[in-house]
Amino acid sequence: MPTTFDSADAILAAVGQPLGESQWVTITQERINQFADATDDHQWIHVDAERAKDGPFGACIAHGYLTLSLASRFLPEIVDVRMKMGVNYGCEKVRFPAPVPVGSRIRGRGDLIAAERTKDGGVQATIRVTVEIDGGAKPACIADTISRYYF
Repeated sequence: MPTTFDSADAILAAVGQPLGESQWVTITQERINQFADATDDHQWIHVDAERAKDGPFGACIAHGYLTLSLASRFLPEIVDVRMKMGVNYGCEKVRFPAPVPVGSRIRGRGDLIAAERTKDGGVQATIRVTVEIDGGAKPACIADTISRYYF
């Protein structure tokens, strides 16, 4: 169940709080190949299973930006903001501490690390999305996502 907010005040009051986790998603070779086609990034560590077996990771790995892009899937499972409108404002900081081998299960964990009112009447929230790898020692991605919500 996502954490629910129905006002700017509720978001502001929750700074520093964990928001929960998303469901697990399995990273398939098909998903990796589709991302490679969409971004024209066909580096062999992502799409050439035979060559990748002998590479540094022992298998194909997901693109870092594929992993990051899944934040847009994970966030609605983590937080439900009952608003008139919301916009993605960007990311403050993004890191990829560990690769995501094909076949891995990943999920997002959210923490509300900052929030402030905006001059145009909204609230800007920074949610740190940590993408965890099932059984992994390190996260695949840590991204401080910024969203603006209008109530």
